[in-house]
Amino acid sequence: MFSNKVVIITGASSGIGAKTALDFSKLEAKLVLTGRNKQNLDDVAKQCEEVSPKKLKPLTVVADMTKEKDIENIIKATIDFYNKLDVLINNAGILGSGTIETTSLQQYDSIMNTNMRGPYYLTMLATPHLIASKGNIVNLSNVSGLRSFPNILAYCVSKAALDQFTRCVALELGPKGVRVNAVNPGVIITGIHLKGSMTEQEYEAYLKKCKETHALCRPGYPNEVSSVITFLASDAASDITGATLPVDGGRHAMCPR
Repeated sequence: MFSNKVVIITGASSGIGAKTALDFSKLEAKLVLTGRNKQNLDDVAKQCEEVSPKKLKPLTVVADMTKEKDIENIIKATIDFYNKLDVLINNAGILGSGTIETTSLQQYDSIMNTNMRGPYYLTMLATPHLIASKGNIVNLSNVSGLRSFPNILAYCVSKAALDQFTRCVALELGPKGVRVNAVNPGVIITGIHLKGSMTEQEYEAYLKKCKETHALCRPGYPNEVSSVITFLASDAASDITGATLPVDGGRHAMCPR
């Protein structure tokens, strides 16, 4: 399905990004994997090579999405190595909790720089190459871009911004043959909440509460998101652009009762 297609995946060293990398490998894609943790990135790359039908070894680029030079290097390394780009998966993101009373400007800057400014710049740099290949972009948003939730203010703002970015760029690049979409997961069991600010006990209670907050009465799993990402990036989705697609067990449709 993705034979000879070059795919960049940011935040590929864990969670949804790592599972997405494995899915693309199984579909014969030529991968560029980025992340901050070199050891984890190398581990994922090794797994990708093992599941790739042609044993293709991904190119790994250690990069921090808040650093412009790192972002520039992702594109440079990709074009130097593969000489083209077909798909960009803007997956890297961070989570943090806080209300308008308890959040800080530092938290806002950190979340917005990672979740919005980084993808904005990487997309800018990738665009000429995607136009040349008639490629596409998939952004990793969240149900909190579609619906409002308390106590994750900066995160909600960043994902709402990413959704609008998705729609605007879809309109701009559509006439040039480039599709742009987003997936909006609900609660997915990846561990991102533990990296945020939750304790093990809080996380366990949070997952238990998914029975009430998700129509399917459970949290989701990374493979349930990665399968939609590969679909949107494939020719099977050739008439889809500007979409923000919930993959959230129905959470976007839920109302308190």
